[in-house]
Amino acid sequence: MNKKNLLVLLTLVLALSACAPAMTTPEVMMDKPTEAMMATPTAAMMDKPTEAMMETPAGDMMATPTGDMMATPAGDMMATPAGDMMATPAGAMMDAPAWFSAKLNNVHTGQDFSIDDYKGKVVLVEDMAIWCSNCKMQQEQIKALHTALGMDTDLVTLSLDVDPNEKAADLKTYAGNNGFDWMYAVAPADVSREIGKLYTDQFLNPTSTPMLLIDRKGVAHPLPFGIKSADDLKKFIEPFLKEGM
Repeated sequence: MNKKNLLVLLTLVLALSACAPAMTTPEVMMDKPTEAMMATPTAAMMDKPTEAMMETPAGDMMATPTGDMMATPAGDMMATPAGDMMATPAGAMMDAPAWFSAKLNNVHTGQDFSIDDYKGKVVLVEDMAIWCSNCKMQQEQIKALHTALGMDTDLVTLSLDVDPNEKAADLKTYAGNNGFDWMYAVAPADVSREIGKLYTDQFLNPTSTPMLLIDRKGVAHPLPFGIKSADDLKKFIEPFLKEGM
């Protein structure tokens, strides 16, 4: 081999040796970048973000709003309004009408009394007038009722004259002549007005034989209009007589 060929060969060897580092670069690119992409980003994306997403937001959504929604409003709705609705109105509904405390006069004895004097008893009130024939027939049924009940001491009967033109003395004569021995009284004007307001004006029309029953708790129960038989009255009244306070 001549010197010229040897020189060319040496040049090629040197050139190949100089190019060798460039051949390892792709290997580096395939190893290190892949390791960086598969390790570092994945750790950041799969560990820290997941922890933040699964703990912090969930804690906020499941703790704070739910606590507010399930504790505060429910407490307000179940405690405060219910307390107001169940306590105050109930007390207001149990207040007795003003006419319960009005002074009335028993024409048989001349003594004053009021409905309130008979709290805890059952009070049967009949609105009537001396001239009313229906009233007299109704009172005959009341008399039979008393016989059927054996004059139960827990039953108080009041025939209330709602005709403003009639007098106590005439009412006493009327009751005595017919053997009606329960309480009779002439209704004062303010009592008649309140009865008409509370139970309708029909209660001021004696011919419709209006009656109401006041139970042991002071609640008034109007009866149907028209003449009620002693049996019908007994069936209506007995449950209230058996009822306790």
